[in-house]
Amino acid sequence: MTMPRQVVVTGGGTGIGYAVAAKFAATGDHVTITGRREKVLAEAASSLGVQYVAFDASDPAAVTGALADLPDRVDVLVNNAGGNTDIGGANATGDLAAMADAWTANFRANVLSAVLVTNALIPRFPDNARIVTIGSIAAPQGSGSYGAAKAAVESWTAGLSRDLGPRGITANVVAPGLIEGTEFFRGTLTDERRATLIANTRNKRAGTVADLAETVAFLASPGAGHLTGQVVHLNGGAHLGR
Repeated sequence: MTMPRQVVVTGGGTGIGYAVAAKFAATGDHVTITGRREKVLAEAASSLGVQYVAFDASDPAAVTGALADLPDRVDVLVNNAGGNTDIGGANATGDLAAMADAWTANFRANVLSAVLVTNALIPRFPDNARIVTIGSIAAPQGSGSYGAAKAAVESWTAGLSRDLGPRGITANVVAPGLIEGTEFFRGTLTDERRATLIANTRNKRAGTVADLAETVAFLASPGAGHLTGQVVHLNGGAHLGR
């Protein structure tokens, strides 16, 4: 009988992370979700029937402090914590100090969060573990500090796949385009912008959190053992990863 896997999903309280956690939980895996907002996590964990640990994944001390509450073995890690910290903020153009703060914020939220949690858990990965990190179509298309941060995630993942590959551990990025049912845009997505993003796809629809959860589940499966160091573009053809 196959033992249930231990799965950790960062940023698992809402949106993509919640859908990914639900997918793993539905197949019998033991899931732990993390995030900064304890109330949101507690409600999500109760709904999903999973465990939760509240901490800031971009804070080294917080990650270290959370290790005692995270599983001793981690078969699958999904680095989903992050988001575009520029959305809803002031325009920093012309103010170099503000610009530095904005770029640093996106780097911490999207790069450090994945790097710190992953490196903290490397000793807990068994052979053939799976690491999946959520990127973005913004990386190849260019989108300021957010796009640059997601491009850094792709580069880091390439190195991670090389370093851990001899143990059969895979590391991949799923880079979505427009995904509805998330908090990403925080109320800033206009009908016109949504229509433009959908028009840019080849299947003429927005992505869903279920689309993303299914893709992550495949990359975490035993059958994806020879797929590593890759960026899987999930955007309906809005960007062709060639």
